[in-house]
Amino acid sequence: MTNVESPAAPRPSHLARIQGPVRQRLDGVVDEIRRILLTDFDMQDEVNDYLLKMRGKLFRPTLLLLTNEVGAGSHEDALPLAAVVEMVHLATLVHDDAVDHSVLRRGMPTVNHLWTHQVAIITGDYLYARSITELARLGHLEAISALAHASSQMSVGELRQLTSYDALDFSEADYERLISCKTASLMAAACEIGALVGASEYRDSFRRFGHALGMAFQIADDLLDYTGSEEETGKPTGHDLRERKVTLPLVETLRRVGGVERARIRDFFTLVDPSDTEIEEIVQIVRGTGGLDYARNRAEFFAAEATAALDEVGEDGEAVEALRASIAYAIERSR
Repeated sequence: MTNVESPAAPRPSHLARIQGPVRQRLDGVVDEIRRILLTDFDMQDEVNDYLLKMRGKLFRPTLLLLTNEVGAGSHEDALPLAAVVEMVHLATLVHDDAVDHSVLRRGMPTVNHLWTHQVAIITGDYLYARSITELARLGHLEAISALAHASSQMSVGELRQLTSYDALDFSEADYERLISCKTASLMAAACEIGALVGASEYRDSFRRFGHALGMAFQIADDLLDYTGSEEETGKPTGHDLRERKVTLPLVETLRRVGGVERARIRDFFTLVDPSDTEIEEIVQIVRGTGGLDYARNRAEFFAAEATAALDEVGEDGEAVEALRASIAYAIERSR
C-alpha cells in the first residue's frame, strides 16, 4: 500500500459532530450508569463517582446509539444497553490498570493508585456484576450473548498481553489477535447490540463494521505512543515502551532491522526502568525503518473494511453519516 499524506490533526469538535445525532440520548448514559451502580456502601459510591469523573468520550455508547438509529429507529432499551457497554469498558480499564500497575489514566490517577490494587479489582468485578444484573433485567438474550462473548474475548486478550513481552517472538498475527480481543470485540458488540434492539437485519454488517473500526482504532491508538503528547493521550509519552508492550510499529520494525538495531531493541527490553533517552532511541529506530508508516497503512486497511461493512447496510441519514465519520475519527487521532 502507498503511504497516505498526513493531514492536520482532527479538531476537538470532530467527535462532537459524530455524536450530534444521538446527543440528547447520549446525555442520559451517565445518568443510567449512576442508576445501575447505585449502592448503599459509601466507599463503593466514592469509587464509582470517581470513575464517572475520569470516564472517556463515550465512544462505544455512541456507536451503539448510532447503529440503533439506523433503519427501524431508536428503541428505549438502547440507552441502558449503552450504559452497560460503557460499564464493561470501564471494568476492563480498571482491571488493566491494576494488572499493569499504571498510575495514570486519561491524565488522572488510576483507581489502583488512589486506593489499592485490591479495591481496583473488586471495583472492576462490581462493574461486571452490575452489568449482568442490568442485562438480566432487560431480558435481551442475544444482547447478553454478544456482550458475554466480548467480555470473554477481552479477558483472553489481557492474558495474551501478559505473554507478549518478548519483542523478538511477537508477530503481526499475534498483535492482531490481541487487539481483536481487547478492543475490537467490544466495539463489535456495541454495534451489534444497537442493531439487535433496532434494525436486527443489519446486525452482522454492524458487527463487522464495529470489529474493523476497533482494529483501526487500536492501531491508531498504539501509534500515539510514538507520535502523541501526554496532553493528547492522557498518559506519558512512550508509555507502551516503558511497560514493554509490543505494538505494530515495533513488530514491523523488528521485521526490517539488521543485527545491530535488533540487538539494541532486545537490550532495551531487558531494562528495568528505561530512561527518556533510551525510549527516544527506540522511537527513532521505529521511525527510521518505516514502522510508523506501515502501521498507519494497516489502520487504513481496516478503515476500508469498516467502510465496506457499512456500505452493505444500504441506508442513508444522519446516523449513517456519523458512523462514516467515526471511521475517519478512529484513524486520524494518530496524525
